[in-house]
Amino acid sequence: MYKRILFPTDGSEASGRAASAAVDFARSVGAELFAMTAVPPFHTFTADTEMLEQTASGYKEASMARAARLLDEVAALARDAGVPCTCLQVEGDNPYEAIIATARQHGCDLIVMASHGRRGIQGLLLGSETQKVLVHSAIPVMVHR
Repeated sequence: MYKRILFPTDGSEASGRAASAAVDFARSVGAELFAMTAVPPFHTFTADTEMLEQTASGYKEASMARAARLLDEVAALARDAGVPCTCLQVEGDNPYEAIIATARQHGCDLIVMASHGRRGIQGLLLGSETQKVLVHSAIPVMVHR
């Protein structure tokens, strides 16, 4: 069935719940898990307060450290469940594009993602990375809500 599952995380509470589900599903089908997080590259002109307050090297170091913490949490769940897990930090301005590209690059046959459940005007204005992956990916997507 599924042999390589990509699990993108943004560190949200919804992603935390989905991580457990992704690990459990990977264990149940005997699949390898690829945990990833997308880190935006540093931009000199930006409205992102994290970038405004730091130098390029400081921002990159802080982003890498945050990404490592997020991925370590998923890796620990996988290790405890006996699921092989590879952690990936991917740089990209558009997380959905980074998710799809990473899934293709690593030969993943399923993407498991969290849904934040935003509806109405909030969902319309904020958009949804999960929705964008669903629309643009040729790889099956399992949404955990």
